Amino acid sequence: MSNENMTEPVVNENQNVSGLDDFEPASAPENTAPAADSLLDFDDDPLSATGVSRKSLVIFFLIDTSGSMKGKKMGELNTVMEELIPEIRRVGEADTEVKVAVLTFSTEVRWMYSTPIAIEDFEWARLRASGVTSMGAAFKELSLRMSRNSYLNSPSLSFAPVIFLMTDGYPSDDYKEGLKELQSNSWYKFGLKAALGIGEEANDDVLAEFTGSKDTVVHAYSGTQLAQMIKIIAVTSAQIGSKSMTLSDDSGHEIGEEDVFSAKQKLLGQQIQELVSNKVEENDVPFDTGW
Repeated sequence: MSNENMTEPVVNENQNVSGLDDFEPASAPENTAPAADSLLDFDDDPLSATGVSRKSLVIFFLIDTSGSMKGKKMGELNTVMEELIPEIRRVGEADTEVKVAVLTFSTEVRWMYSTPIAIEDFEWARLRASGVTSMGAAFKELSLRMSRNSYLNSPSLSFAPVIFLMTDGYPSDDYKEGLKELQSNSWYKFGLKAALGIGEEANDDVLAEFTGSKDTVVHAYSGTQLAQMIKIIAVTSAQIGSKSMTLSDDSGHEIGEEDVFSAKQKLLGQQIQELVSNKVEENDVPFDTGW
């Protein structure tokens, strides 16, 4: 059985975009997702629901906007994210609706837009950096919103979400408490997870706790590497996340959904590491040298 049997409820149309001071002005795209009038709540088991035929994939970006990201790190990140959106638009099949949700964390946590936006309509709002690194609070907020009562509410068959964390430092709050809460979320459990450490201070061990595997953690020490790694992780994750996959054991019998999701996560790690190994820039200037 594939992971296409997830279905989700209606977005709260009354939510407002918060924390606009942390973003440079950008007009919010219209949310064109159709409404669902009567869907049951399957949050405890996202694999058990059924729905209409079109599949949905939500890509969550968790981005550190603390003060240490200020300057060229944040400038480079903004630029590459603007370039990335058209590339993601080409990912997925004709019957797959890809959406993007961006959660930033510094002293406070904020969503770029009040709902996930269809990739065709998504416009990047340039981020600004200040404050400390409230990663644990970001994990709690993600867990809260990653349900069919909130951000995962497309009335369609759904792939497990893609979750991509980017940070340049160690958490300033209790990230373990937030991660424990997030790990109890079934969407997180079955989602594709990857993380990018930026600069010398980022802790890859913390990022591996988040993804569950060191293979899905990469590190960027310069602007060129940052651009390369973001594109590699985002595009590869979206490609794998939007594909159906079934597995059989040696006797030819189909095996369970957990094994399918595990295989997808393993494939993501393998492909990321292969692509990263071919993208080393020996002459690039590190972040900590003149950035």
